Amino acid sequence: MKLYTYWRSTSAWRVRIALAWKGVPHETEAVHLLQDGGRQHAPEYRALNPLGQVPLLVLDEVDAAGKPRLLTQSMAILEYLEERHPTPALLPRDPWPRARARQLAEMCNAGIQPLHNLATITRVKDVLGGDPEAWVRHFVERGLTALERAASDTAGTFLVGDAPSFADVYLVPQLYVARRYAVDLTPFPTLTRVEAACTALPAFQSARADAQPDAPGPGA
Repeated sequence: MKLYTYWRSTSAWRVRIALAWKGVPHETEAVHLLQDGGRQHAPEYRALNPLGQVPLLVLDEVDAAGKPRLLTQSMAILEYLEERHPTPALLPRDPWPRARARQLAEMCNAGIQPLHNLATITRVKDVLGGDPEAWVRHFVERGLTALERAASDTAGTFLVGDAPSFADVYLVPQLYVARRYAVDLTPFPTLTRVEAACTALPAFQSARADAQPDAPGPGA
């Protein structure tokens, strides 16, 4: 497998956690989202991912024409990895907590992250003339408030019980964004407690943004 990634992309970060958690061998290739006008927009990358985003996972499979199969969108990739590599699991076995893990993950994936991704904040600043940092803080605070409340139904050591799930995979990068935009995390004790449990695990440590080969060095 080959993962196209960017060190600070929360969506790619989620996939890095899942690959590390499941011990799936893979290569990585960095796609710098800011250099040269954004290398995700290069024709050769758009040929692989028409939406011009990361992550992109090239599978160890080929289609009927002999071309490698490709997957984009972090949730689709995590679902694929869960089905192909079910152990160690990232979803509970029972239907209700399994659905709740997906719900909490989607609160980040659909309810928060699209409102602070690069394309959104660039448009807020350059086209609409708004304050992108104020925009991000508003939507991150709103989303985390809802996530804190929803997590109270299922949280144990992690957001859904006592084993990591999709919910935690989505939580950790989301809190990174919150800190980056100076969001006060004091009102979210459940989320920060769970984050601490996650970041003690090797898979989460190896996937963190500043541990990636394409991350800028100190002072950069």
